Amino acid sequence: MSALTVDPGPGHAYGWDDLVRLWEETDWPEGCKVEIIDGVITVSPPPAGDHNVIAARLQRLLDRALPEDWYVYQTQGVSVPFRSGIYVPDLLVMPEAAIEAAGDHAVPAGEAELVVEITSPSNARHDRISKAAGYARAGVPLYLLVDRWAPGGPTVTLYGEPKGDVYRVLHAGKFGDTIHLPEPFDLAVDTGVFPVD
Repeated sequence: MSALTVDPGPGHAYGWDDLVRLWEETDWPEGCKVEIIDGVITVSPPPAGDHNVIAARLQRLLDRALPEDWYVYQTQGVSVPFRSGIYVPDLLVMPEAAIEAAGDHAVPAGEAELVVEITSPSNARHDRISKAAGYARAGVPLYLLVDRWAPGGPTVTLYGEPKGDVYRVLHAGKFGDTIHLPEPFDLAVDTGVFPVD
């Protein structure tokens, strides 16, 4: 199933506050991932199968390496207003205090220590381009892209050292490689445990 976009069409542009209100107040289908990407509301079906296995395995590893007051979140929206976005990363690592301070609203993306996106056929372009630029611009220190649908086979790319809306590639490899998440994680991730379709 592919993603559905909510676009007002020509001559009916939503302002940022209108988009956020629509995102927060609409009764979206239960279980769907609802994001604002480049000023367009995108509704994606809930992930399943291998996508969830990868997220669960990564979360288990991350949980072992986190400071006491940091947690891994799976459904938390992060705001990137300068890119007209509210993203819902597959995994998000941030201090609990940032979540508490945001209350019922999206947390500023810059509060994240690490974001993880696991591509699906309907969202791969967003994860590779739009979200990478948004996370970099927000100053998220580390972005891990698990690209199950990369041309040539599944890949894993760790981005860091954001400058403007661009990251430096810290590691790029295929499923099966081990990648090292630097401090404050100092964690080796064996991607050989990720299922391949």
